[in-house]
Amino acid sequence: MPFSKQKLMEFPRDVVVGHGVIDDIVELCERLNIEGRCLIVHDETTKRIAGDRVISSLNKKYEVHEIIVERAIMKEVRRVYRTAKRIEVNFLVAVGGGSVIDIAKLASFKNKVPFISVPTAASHDGIASPRASIKENGVSISKEARSPLAILADTAIISKAPYRMLASGCADVISNLTAILDWELAKRLKGEYYSSFAAALAKTAAETLIENAKFIKPGIEEGVWLAVKSMIVSGVAMSVANSSRPASGAEHMFSHALDRIAPGKAMHGEQCGVGAIMMMYLHGGDWESIRDALKEIGAPTTAKELGITKRDVVKALTMAHKVRPERYTILGTDGITKEAAEKLVKITGVA
Repeated sequence: MPFSKQKLMEFPRDVVVGHGVIDDIVELCERLNIEGRCLIVHDETTKRIAGDRVISSLNKKYEVHEIIVERAIMKEVRRVYRTAKRIEVNFLVAVGGGSVIDIAKLASFKNKVPFISVPTAASHDGIASPRASIKENGVSISKEARSPLAILADTAIISKAPYRMLASGCADVISNLTAILDWELAKRLKGEYYSSFAAALAKTAAETLIENAKFIKPGIEEGVWLAVKSMIVSGVAMSVANSSRPASGAEHMFSHALDRIAPGKAMHGEQCGVGAIMMMYLHGGDWESIRDALKEIGAPTTAKELGITKRDVVKALTMAHKVRPERYTILGTDGITKEAAEKLVKITGVA
């Protein structure tokens, strides 16, 4: 019988990270052989920070249109999709943080045109991933999208964004360590598909941040460079797996549960970082090294620092397994009891 296994892996063709690289946008597009009309997607803030600069550069060679978005909700995705279709654009350029990139990512996927990711902040690993986190009916859901054709990450711009966003992005990547363990567990107990290549990439991204935590500080551009590179590698790991598995396990389910219990209190990556501390304890691993790295970076490690209560954490832990019941994790199919959750938050110092 002939070998017929097939697998789709879509990666960014060009990744440019460094000081002042935003001015290389036209050169990047020429290198990618892109022609025609483009639609710049940004919000009011990122338009001022970098969007207008990108438009000014691209106007020299392309027919440029722009659209201002607000929140990462399906209504906005549909609005960008319809605008792109009406204008018959050849490519999109997302200039902004995670929400802007996720909107453009999903709109480009639906329109079957490429997009370029130009992050102005680095709050999670969506910079390069083929998944988009969008709110639908008030609940955040992960949707299949596409990886950017290219990434242009200007560290000078990203370093000026609120440091909390960078720390949150680092916490999101560090939480890969428990996601990988959950994936391995699902492989052993449920026979789930597992990619050692994807897992190795996700683990490398997380360990790079833990090993270099002392360099990731407010105002240090080298720290931004390290963080952004790790977020891109984490996103590529998901492309290799063709799934969010290498970067999303029980710690992400805990974060999504918190979104339902205490919405708007903390950032996604911050919640995942705290979740990773507890999930690593359940796995019997070195949870203290995760906690210490998060502290060094300046990301939350306790309920208080997340702006929530012990009760919120305990409730989220007991319901997290229901968030994605099809995804097997250390929480199992029945979850953990309230008593076990209370013991867990006490031992790990989360609350």
